[in-house]
Amino acid sequence: MSYGYSQLLIEANRSASAHQLGVALGRACIKAKTSVHDIAAQLGVSRTTIYNWFVGTSTPHPRHHAAINKLLNRSK
Repeated sequence: MSYGYSQLLIEANRSASAHQLGVALGRACIKAKTSVHDIAAQLGVSRTTIYNWFVGTSTPHPRHHAAINKLLNRSK
């Protein structure tokens, strides 16, 4: 069950650099209301990792780039 995104996360994502792949993923997921749980399961990482990507405190490993770009292309 997804409870949506907190205002704090949304603001942190907006403040982060859109040039970061994880931040771009976060913006797309927030817009589409896609749950962090679903994205984490699809990419094989923890929810904490996804949250860190969304706010730009860490960046996705290159092995995840193709899958993230595929998700981003689907959201357009």
